Amino acid sequence: MKSARAARPVGYLSARSPRGLAAALLVGAVATSIACHPASMALADTGPSPGSSTTASVGAVGANPGGAGAGTPLVPAQGDELAAFAEGCFWGSEDTFRHVAGVVATAVGYSGGHTSNPTYPEVCGHDTGHAETVLVEFNPKKVTYAQLLRTFWDSHDPTTPNQQGPDIGDQYRSAIFTFGPEEDAAARASMAAEQKQYRSKITTEIQPAARFWKAEVYHQQYDEKTGRHSCPLPVRKGA
Repeated sequence: MKSARAARPVGYLSARSPRGLAAALLVGAVATSIACHPASMALADTGPSPGSSTTASVGAVGANPGGAGAGTPLVPAQGDELAAFAEGCFWGSEDTFRHVAGVVATAVGYSGGHTSNPTYPEVCGHDTGHAETVLVEFNPKKVTYAQLLRTFWDSHDPTTPNQQGPDIGDQYRSAIFTFGPEEDAAARASMAAEQKQYRSKITTEIQPAARFWKAEVYHQQYDEKTGRHSCPLPVRKGA
C-alpha cells in the first residue's frame, strides 16, 4: 500500500463530496479487511461455484433478503423461502450463491453468536461467537433447498474446524442455520450423505437460525462492487 501523504495529492476527493465519501468508505473497508482477512485479500479470476449447475443473472438478484437488518425479524416475500450458510469469508460465499438461478436476494452478516449489534472488528476479535454468514432468499419453484445445500457443500471444505483456507477463527466456521424443521431435517440428512465422501469428520454446525445481524454496507455484494472474485473459497476435498 502506498504511504499516506501530508499534502493533498492531485485529484484529491473531499470526504464531504459523494465521490469522496464513497472513496473514504472503500479505503476504510480495505483497511479493516486487511486487519481481519490478512490472507483473504488474494483475488482470483474464477467463475461461479462448481456446485451451481445453473447461473443466475447477478444483476437481477436483490440485496434485501427477508428485509434483513440489525437483528430484526426476517420475512421473505410471498412464495419465497430463506436459507443461511456460513462457509468462511462471506465475500466469496455470497458471490457463489448470487450466481445460482432461483436465488432472489442475498446479504452478508453475522449469525450464531451471543452479542447484539456486532461489528466486523468485534467479530474478528473472536469475542462474539458469530460466524460470517450469507442469508439467501430463494424461490423454491426455481431452486430447491437441497440444491442450495449442494452448492454449500461443493463450495468449501467442511472438515476444517474454524478455518477455510488461510482464514482462521471461529467466524470462519462451517455452519447451516435452518428456518424450520423441514430445513433442519434436510440439512442433517444432506450432511450424513456428504460425510460418506470424506475420510475426515465434517465439522459443520447445524442449528436453528436466530438473529441475523446484517454486516456493514461495504461488505455487501463485495465482489460485484469490485468487479473481482475475492476470498476464493478452498477447493473441496474429496475422500
